[in-house]
Amino acid sequence: MPLDHVPGLHGLPVHVFPQPGAAARPLPEAGTVAWKLVSGLRTDEEDFDEHWRRFLDTVDPAGVRALVLGGGAYGGDMDGCSPGETAELLARAADRLTGLQALYLADLTFEEAELSWIVQGDVSPVLQAYPRLRELAVRGSTDGFGGGSGLEFAPISHDGLRVLRFENGGLPAQVLHGLAASELPALEHLDIWLGDESYGRTATVGDLAPVLDGSGLPALRRLGLQNADIQDEVAAAVASAPVVARLTALHLGRGILTDAGAEALLAGQPLTHLAELDLHHHYLSDPMAERVRQALEPYGVRIDLSGRPELDEYEGRYVAAGE
Repeated sequence: MPLDHVPGLHGLPVHVFPQPGAAARPLPEAGTVAWKLVSGLRTDEEDFDEHWRRFLDTVDPAGVRALVLGGGAYGGDMDGCSPGETAELLARAADRLTGLQALYLADLTFEEAELSWIVQGDVSPVLQAYPRLRELAVRGSTDGFGGGSGLEFAPISHDGLRVLRFENGGLPAQVLHGLAASELPALEHLDIWLGDESYGRTATVGDLAPVLDGSGLPALRRLGLQNADIQDEVAAAVASAPVVARLTALHLGRGILTDAGAEALLAGQPLTHLAELDLHHHYLSDPMAERVRQALEPYGVRIDLSGRPELDEYEGRYVAAGE
């Protein structure tokens, strides 16, 4: 399943900040769009640092509500900044981007950079620089196949964050350790892509225990534990997880969910209180998919069972986003 560019963020449509020399057109008001910055192509006239400075000098930075960083800030087929350099740019601009509420780091597609090669670093300093941030999404993890530096999430206290998403093909366990040690009392929506061990996943179901307990995330109502090569194990843990009783949405799609995982869900605690259960990209048999529907749809649960892949003769089952 290919990764697409994000069409919007924080309820705002994405608008690409123009390159120098682009045809002059009126720019939208600063707070009406999610601004996307992408530069650093070898054919571009400016590197990302220059692109960033021109953005801050052109758009009213205090009015910017949502920001999407693409190639140039995070490499791909471009001459990009390191994760630390990008975090430093963001931190230095915090006194100008005073209205920033949402941030998406590394909006790159497979055509621009394979997911396992989108390099991230410690994203906690960004949250420290923006205490009013409500939404943070991070795409990418390591420098490929789990080697070298990669995504980190140092323990942090943040009273404003409502949405936190990690999209990657291999989640390091220490990200979950940092999350468990953090204080995020307002967090309502947590979406974690665990990924595939072959592409750097070291996180295990055991590392998810503090999330599944839920006591450290009192406001959590929407939970995604997706894109896992251990999706059946995740489903079995979710089946008895205390946090599930207060969720309105549960997303367990994108991974290698089989009849065994679905059986564990059906045999566990009731899920009839959910508004939605997302299992898209799954490997359930037709009879099991029907059992899930019959168990939950009469209670008004919206179920997504779309996107069942054909079994690959050589690779077998696979997660939606790995390499």
